Amino acid sequence: MELKQEMARSLLKTSSLSVRTKLLHQTGLSLYNTSHGFHEEEVKKKLEQFPGGSIDLQKEDSGIGILTLNNPSKMNAFSGVMILQLLEKVIELESWTEGKGLIVRGAKNTFSSGSDLNAVKALGTPEDGMTLCMFMQNTLTRFMRLPLITVALVQGRALGGGAEFTTACDFRLMTPESEIRFVHKEMGIIPSWGGATRLVEIIGSRQALKVLSGALKLDSKKALNIGMVDEVLQSSDETECLEEAQEWLKQFIKGPPEVIRALKKSVSSGKELCFEDALQNERDLLGTVWGGPANKEAIARRQKFDK
Repeated sequence: MELKQEMARSLLKTSSLSVRTKLLHQTGLSLYNTSHGFHEEEVKKKLEQFPGGSIDLQKEDSGIGILTLNNPSKMNAFSGVMILQLLEKVIELESWTEGKGLIVRGAKNTFSSGSDLNAVKALGTPEDGMTLCMFMQNTLTRFMRLPLITVALVQGRALGGGAEFTTACDFRLMTPESEIRFVHKEMGIIPSWGGATRLVEIIGSRQALKVLSGALKLDSKKALNIGMVDEVLQSSDETECLEEAQEWLKQFIKGPPEVIRALKKSVSSGKELCFEDALQNERDLLGTVWGGPANKEAIARRQKFDK
């Protein structure tokens, strides 16, 4: 009897691990679906009614992608069409097997002022707000789980939803005169794109509560002091700071894509799964690179030096 119970527990554990790891790593899976009252196609039809701007993606031979929020006449605010395009670019990045890193930036030397107020006014009911919340949480969670090392390059201002987007990146870099500010309280709402949850993970609950409840203006010095950003760049020039960000990122993406991507996946597992499940997922990821070309080449180089 005890043996049967142990086998049942083992089977249940294996089954639950399978479900969780699929949720974390299977391409195309989202947090919300019809069982949550979320109907993606209906949301898309609503968002299509609010044009303006674009989300541009450039993929470099170096394995670095550059994702640009491009709506400069409105400080790169997200129109409905841009929200849809962001999901399209995330889906494209999910299948970019040669990719290793990604820089997110705004056009014309500012990051993003959040949501376009025209769309916000039109989507005025609590149901509309929760639906948009689920859409963006789906998109940014898939973005966060990309097997790419991601960096937000904050120039000018990152306000509201723009500030939230920065928290979905692995790292944040700021130019000297830039600013991050969660202005949601002043709009009579709270963060809804996952920003509050991720902010707690980045700077801790006490600091996050101060930043959110005070709608604090985080200049580059203060953001660095509280651990919100990883480095303040030297230049504020649009071209030069992008070059600086690329050089900064390159130190973390040296090596073959399959190794960098497996490393990112293992860290994502450690962050999102319970301890034992994360360990087992680490084991599975190791199986994708152990004995692979990069591993064999490294061993051959080492043997050559050891002779």
